Parts: sequence; C-alpha cells; structure tokens
Amino acid sequence: MTQPNPPRHFLSLLDLSSIELRALLQRASELKRLQHSGEFYQPLQNRTLGMIFEKSSTRTRVSFEVGMTQLGGHALFLSPRDSQLGRGEPIEDSARVLSRMVDVVMIRTFAQETVERFAAHSQVPVINGLTDLLHPCQLLADMQTYFEHRDDIRGKTVTWVGDGNNMCHSYMEAAHLLDFRLHIACPAGYEPDADFIQRFGDHCQILHDPMAAAEDADLVVTDVWASMGQEEEQAKREQAFAGFQVNEVLMAQARPDALFMHCLPAHRGEEVTAAVIDRPDSVVWDEAENRLHAQKALLEFLLAR
Repeated sequence: MTQPNPPRHFLSLLDLSSIELRALLQRASELKRLQHSGEFYQPLQNRTLGMIFEKSSTRTRVSFEVGMTQLGGHALFLSPRDSQLGRGEPIEDSARVLSRMVDVVMIRTFAQETVERFAAHSQVPVINGLTDLLHPCQLLADMQTYFEHRDDIRGKTVTWVGDGNNMCHSYMEAAHLLDFRLHIACPAGYEPDADFIQRFGDHCQILHDPMAAAEDADLVVTDVWASMGQEEEQAKREQAFAGFQVNEVLMAQARPDALFMHCLPAHRGEEVTAAVIDRPDSVVWDEAENRLHAQKALLEFLLAR
C-alpha cells in the first residue's frame, strides 16, 4: 500500500527554501490583487482549518479565519477553554485526534516545543501562529510589504530596534533566507538567543547604539517593549529600553526612503512615536492587511499539494 506524502509544516521560516519563500511572497501579492479586484478564488472548498489559541490575538484569528473563508474553506476557533491541550491531554494525543478531523492546524502558543511535538504527530500541516521563540507568519506579511513597496530585499539593510524576541528571531531567519543585512539594536541583556546569533551571525550584527544601527537602513522595525506574558516586567523594561524608541531623529539616520514596520499592537509614545507610525505614507497598515494575503498563500501552498 502506497503511503501518503508526509505533510509540510510551517513552524519556522526555515521550513521554506529561499526559492519557495520568494515564490510564496509573490503569490501573496497575486492573491491580494485577486481579492481587491473582486474575483472569487476558492481552491480550498470543504477544507477546514483548526485554530488553537493558547495566546489570544486579534490579527491572527481574523486573518486566518477570513483567509480560509475567502479561499472557500472553514475555520474552527479553539480557545484554551475549548481545547484539551490545557487540560492535561498529551499534545501527541491531541495532534493524533484533531489531524483526523481537520485539514490543517494553526497553533498560537507559548513554547516552540508545543508546535513541534504537535506537528510530529499530526497527519496534516501545522502552522506556527506565534510562539515565544518565533513569529514566522508575521515575517511573511512584513516581507510581502517590503517587496510590494521596494522590490527585492536582497542586499538591503534592515534595522531591528528593541527586544531580541520572537520577532527578532524570525527576522534573523529571514535575513539568512533572503540575503539581507540585519542590524539588531537592543539594550545589554536583551539580545536574541545565543543559538540564533551563532547560526545567523553572518547576516546579523548586534549593536547597543540604536542610532548607529539605523544608519543607512532601508527598513526599520520595532515591537512592544514588553510582549504578552511579560507585563510584570513593564516598568523594568521601560527603563532599559528608554533610549530605543523609534522616533523621527532615529528615522533620520536611515535612508530617506526607508520604510518603518511594526507588527502591532503599538504603544505610541513608548517603542514608537505617533509621528512615525501615523505619517501619511506609513506602510504599517499595508503590513497588517498583508497578514491576510500572506497566510492565504501559505494555506494554498500547504494544502494544494
């Protein structure tokens, strides 16, 4: 008996080759044009996406649910109260059961190990909707936005300002795959994981001076100083990150046509000023919308095989 092909998972950007990533970004923009022109494209009819949320989110839920609907399928939302993951059932058992009922699973949770263990026992593709380690779906949207506004990012300079968090880690993977230079400006003690620095150091440089890091940048990116689950550290982080705000002075160090991005939600007056995020040519709103289109391209890629 012929065994079915094992599912393709998307647990990090490194689950795609450089060629696949570029093709997926191009496809995302094509699907965006189809949607904006009012054309119906529904290759995923009668397909179901199971969405497991151990961490809440507005953008992740809406973009995946709407995206699956637009592709002709259905999305099923499972909160911690609706899922057995938080009630003691082994992750492996949840994966075995759910993957016999749905066609693809998206998990937004805390530990990267959770999505990896789930994927290892799933019969269907598993998507990392965010973990404490990585946020690959956001990088799809960010890179789609850059390509739409400035063409290929190969050889460009990107400046990350802030915590060496899951977004920073995914930017490090993107720098490796798409061949751009990443300057990481963070306070001492808030650097990305040492393993990421070792693996991607040929494309990344750690600096503790945000003004120097932003010099001649083509893209400047930041995130909130205290991510979900770190609220008790807010006061401590405000003090540590006080000199790492993205404002007009910092943006002036970058190239005149540099873009600014933020995965949202933003805290105006903390990690970024209103003058930067709300300027008339801001691409932050395109970036937010592109979560929808990039994830539609991802769903199509994983399921239309």
